[in-house]
Amino acid sequence: MADIKISALPASTTPLAGTEVVPLVQSGVTRQVSVANLTAGRAVSAASMTLSTGNLVIETSGQGIDFSTTPGTGTSELFSDYEEGTWTPSISATTPGNLTVVFSSQSGVYTKIGRTVTVTFFLTTSTFTHTTASGEFRITGLPFTVTNTAGAAGYSTGALVSQGWAKTNYGVTLASVQNATEIRIAGTGSGQNLDNILITNFVTGGLVIMRGSLTYLV
Repeated sequence: MADIKISALPASTTPLAGTEVVPLVQSGVTRQVSVANLTAGRAVSAASMTLSTGNLVIETSGQGIDFSTTPGTGTSELFSDYEEGTWTPSISATTPGNLTVVFSSQSGVYTKIGRTVTVTFFLTTSTFTHTTASGEFRITGLPFTVTNTAGAAGYSTGALVSQGWAKTNYGVTLASVQNATEIRIAGTGSGQNLDNILITNFVTGGLVIMRGSLTYLV
Protein backbone atom coordinates (compact mmCIF):
# COMPACT_ATOMS: atom_id res chain seq x y z
CA MET A 1 0.00 0.00 0.00
CA ALA A 2 1.32 3.41 -0.94
CA ASP A 3 2.32 5.80 1.83
CA ILE A 4 -0.45 8.16 2.94
CA LYS A 5 0.17 11.57 4.41
CA ILE A 6 -1.10 11.97 7.97
CA SER A 7 -3.10 15.00 6.86
CA ALA A 8 -4.99 12.78 4.40
CA LEU A 9 -6.12 10.29 7.03
CA PRO A 10 -9.66 10.58 8.40
CA ALA A 11 -9.94 12.01 11.89
CA SER A 12 -10.47 9.64 14.79
CA THR A 13 -13.53 9.72 16.99
CA THR A 14 -12.93 11.53 20.25
CA PRO A 15 -12.60 11.08 23.12
CA LEU A 16 -10.28 8.11 22.64
CA ALA A 17 -11.30 4.87 24.34
CA GLY A 18 -7.70 3.92 25.13
CA THR A 19 -7.98 0.60 23.29
CA GLU A 20 -6.85 2.05 19.94
CA VAL A 21 -3.44 0.75 18.81
CA VAL A 22 -0.49 2.49 17.19
CA PRO A 23 2.82 1.01 15.89
CA LEU A 24 6.14 1.60 17.63
CA VAL A 25 9.65 0.20 17.30
CA GLN A 26 10.87 -1.62 20.42
CA SER A 27 14.33 -3.26 20.39
CA GLY A 28 14.41 -3.00 16.60
CA VAL A 29 11.04 -4.74 16.18
CA THR A 30 7.82 -3.00 15.15
CA ARG A 31 5.09 -3.76 17.67
CA GLN A 32 1.58 -2.54 18.40
CA VAL A 33 0.68 -0.74 21.63
CA SER A 34 -2.62 0.59 22.90
CA VAL A 35 -3.10 4.30 23.48
CA ALA A 36 -3.80 3.60 27.17
CA ASN A 37 -0.42 1.86 27.56
CA LEU A 38 1.55 4.79 26.20
CA THR A 39 1.34 6.64 29.53
CA ALA A 40 0.53 3.79 31.93
CA GLY A 41 2.78 3.97 34.99
CA ARG A 42 4.69 7.00 33.68
CA ALA A 43 4.79 10.35 35.47
CA VAL A 44 3.34 13.35 33.67
CA SER A 45 5.38 16.53 33.97
CA ALA A 46 3.76 19.87 33.15
CA ALA A 47 4.09 23.51 34.17
CA SER A 48 0.32 23.63 34.71
CA MET A 49 -2.72 21.57 33.87
CA THR A 50 -6.21 22.68 32.83
CA LEU A 51 -9.18 20.33 32.69
CA SER A 52 -11.68 21.58 30.12
CA THR A 53 -14.13 18.81 31.01
CA GLY A 54 -14.39 15.87 33.41
CA ASN A 55 -12.73 15.37 36.79
CA LEU A 56 -9.25 14.73 38.13
CA VAL A 57 -9.61 11.20 39.53
CA ILE A 58 -7.35 9.74 42.23
CA GLU A 59 -7.45 6.00 41.52
CA THR A 60 -5.41 4.78 44.53
CA SER A 61 -6.69 5.21 48.10
CA GLY A 62 -4.35 7.28 50.25
CA GLN A 63 -2.94 9.21 47.29
CA GLY A 64 -3.76 12.85 46.58
CA ILE A 65 -2.14 16.26 46.14
CA ASP A 66 1.30 16.52 47.75
CA PHE A 67 2.27 19.94 49.12
CA SER A 68 5.61 18.79 50.58
CA THR A 69 7.58 21.21 48.38
CA THR A 70 5.83 24.19 49.99
CA PRO A 71 7.15 25.72 53.24
CA GLY A 72 5.86 23.97 56.35
CA THR A 73 6.81 21.90 59.36
CA GLY A 74 3.74 19.66 59.66
CA THR A 75 3.82 15.88 59.92
CA SER A 76 1.91 15.53 56.64
CA GLU A 77 1.34 17.79 53.63
CA LEU A 78 -0.69 15.34 51.57
CA PHE A 79 -4.30 16.29 50.77
CA SER A 80 -5.81 12.87 50.17
CA ASP A 81 -9.52 13.05 50.93
CA TYR A 82 -12.68 15.11 50.42
CA GLU A 83 -16.17 13.78 50.96
CA GLU A 84 -19.75 14.94 51.49
CA GLY A 85 -22.60 12.78 52.71
CA THR A 86 -25.38 12.10 55.17
CA TRP A 87 -25.50 10.39 58.55
CA THR A 88 -28.25 9.36 60.95
CA PRO A 89 -28.07 10.79 64.48
CA SER A 90 -29.59 8.72 67.26
CA ILE A 91 -29.88 8.88 71.05
CA SER A 92 -28.27 6.60 73.62
CA ALA A 93 -26.88 6.65 77.15
CA THR A 94 -23.83 5.28 78.97
CA THR A 95 -26.13 2.56 80.33
CA PRO A 96 -29.14 2.41 77.96
CA GLY A 97 -31.27 0.22 80.26
CA ASN A 98 -34.82 0.27 78.90
CA LEU A 99 -34.29 3.47 76.87
CA THR A 100 -37.00 3.65 74.20
CA VAL A 101 -36.79 6.30 71.47
CA VAL A 102 -39.03 6.77 68.44
CA PHE A 103 -38.02 9.59 66.08
CA SER A 104 -40.34 11.82 64.09
CA SER A 105 -37.33 13.52 62.44
CA GLN A 106 -33.75 12.27 62.23
CA SER A 107 -31.24 13.74 59.77
CA GLY A 108 -27.59 14.74 59.50
CA VAL A 109 -25.04 15.86 56.89
CA TYR A 110 -21.25 15.97 56.93
CA THR A 111 -18.25 17.30 55.03
CA LYS A 112 -14.83 15.63 55.40
CA ILE A 113 -11.72 17.56 54.33
CA GLY A 114 -8.58 15.58 55.00
CA ARG A 115 -8.77 14.54 58.67
CA THR A 116 -11.33 17.23 59.60
CA VAL A 117 -15.02 16.32 59.72
CA THR A 118 -17.83 18.85 60.21
CA VAL A 119 -21.27 17.44 61.01
CA THR A 120 -24.68 19.05 61.45
CA PHE A 121 -27.78 17.31 62.71
CA PHE A 122 -31.44 17.70 63.56
CA LEU A 123 -33.67 15.29 65.43
CA THR A 124 -37.02 15.22 67.19
CA THR A 125 -38.66 12.40 69.12
CA SER A 126 -42.25 11.28 69.35
CA THR A 127 -41.49 8.71 72.07
CA PHE A 128 -38.75 9.06 74.71
CA THR A 129 -38.73 6.92 77.88
CA HIS A 130 -35.79 5.89 80.08
CA THR A 131 -36.95 4.71 83.50
CA THR A 132 -33.86 2.51 84.11
CA ALA A 133 -31.32 4.17 81.76
CA SER A 134 -28.42 6.01 83.41
CA GLY A 135 -25.20 7.88 82.72
CA GLU A 136 -24.40 10.46 80.04
CA PHE A 137 -26.85 11.41 77.31
CA ARG A 138 -25.18 10.58 73.97
CA ILE A 139 -25.88 11.37 70.30
CA THR A 140 -24.58 8.43 68.28
CA GLY A 141 -24.00 7.61 64.62
CA LEU A 142 -21.16 9.97 63.60
CA PRO A 143 -19.99 9.09 60.06
CA PHE A 144 -16.33 8.59 61.08
CA THR A 145 -14.61 7.44 64.28
CA VAL A 146 -13.15 10.32 66.30
CA THR A 147 -9.36 10.35 66.65
CA ASN A 148 -7.84 8.59 69.65
CA THR A 149 -5.34 11.43 70.09
CA ALA A 150 -5.85 13.16 73.45
CA GLY A 151 -6.86 16.81 73.13
CA ALA A 152 -7.82 16.53 69.44
CA ALA A 153 -11.32 15.08 69.69
CA GLY A 154 -13.16 18.36 69.02
CA TYR A 155 -15.51 20.75 70.75
CA SER A 156 -18.16 23.06 69.38
CA THR A 157 -20.99 25.28 70.54
CA GLY A 158 -24.42 24.12 69.51
CA ALA A 159 -28.13 24.51 70.09
CA LEU A 160 -30.19 22.21 72.27
CA VAL A 161 -33.92 22.51 72.93
CA SER A 162 -35.76 19.97 75.03
CA GLN A 163 -39.08 19.81 76.82
CA GLY A 164 -38.54 18.94 80.51
CA TRP A 165 -34.74 19.40 80.46
CA ALA A 166 -33.59 20.06 84.04
CA LYS A 167 -30.95 22.62 82.98
CA THR A 168 -31.82 25.95 81.41
CA ASN A 169 -30.89 26.29 77.77
CA TYR A 170 -27.64 28.26 77.64
CA GLY A 171 -23.91 27.52 77.76
CA VAL A 172 -24.42 24.35 75.73
CA THR A 173 -21.28 22.65 74.40
CA LEU A 174 -21.07 19.61 72.14
CA ALA A 175 -18.01 17.36 72.48
CA SER A 176 -17.09 14.36 70.35
CA VAL A 177 -16.08 11.23 72.28
CA GLN A 178 -12.49 10.11 71.69
CA ASN A 179 -12.11 6.87 69.67
CA ALA A 180 -15.90 6.60 69.21
CA THR A 181 -18.71 7.76 66.92
CA GLU A 182 -20.58 9.64 69.64
CA ILE A 183 -21.23 13.18 70.86
CA ARG A 184 -21.71 14.11 74.52
CA ILE A 185 -23.44 17.30 75.62
CA ALA A 186 -22.40 19.64 78.41
CA GLY A 187 -24.58 22.44 79.72
CA THR A 188 -25.19 24.83 82.59
CA GLY A 189 -28.28 25.84 84.48
CA SER A 190 -29.03 28.59 86.96
CA GLY A 191 -26.53 28.25 89.80
CA GLN A 192 -25.02 25.13 88.23
CA ASN A 193 -21.53 24.47 86.89
CA LEU A 194 -20.83 23.22 83.36
CA ASP A 195 -21.34 19.47 83.47
CA ASN A 196 -22.15 16.57 81.16
CA ILE A 197 -25.86 16.19 80.52
CA LEU A 198 -27.25 12.93 81.90
CA ILE A 199 -30.05 10.85 80.43
CA THR A 200 -31.92 11.51 83.70
CA ASN A 201 -31.76 15.27 83.03
CA PHE A 202 -34.59 14.59 80.56
CA VAL A 203 -38.08 13.87 81.78
CA THR A 204 -39.09 10.39 80.71
CA GLY A 205 -42.01 10.62 78.33
CA GLY A 206 -41.01 14.13 77.26
CA LEU A 207 -40.26 15.58 73.83
CA VAL A 208 -36.62 15.94 72.67
CA ILE A 209 -35.71 18.43 69.93
CA MET A 210 -32.06 18.93 68.97
CA ARG A 211 -30.17 20.84 66.35
CA GLY A 212 -26.39 21.35 66.34
CA SER A 213 -23.03 21.13 64.62
CA LEU A 214 -19.57 19.86 65.53
CA THR A 215 -16.11 19.73 63.98
CA TYR A 216 -13.73 16.94 64.96
CA LEU A 217 -10.61 15.04 63.77
CA VAL A 218 -10.32 11.46 62.61
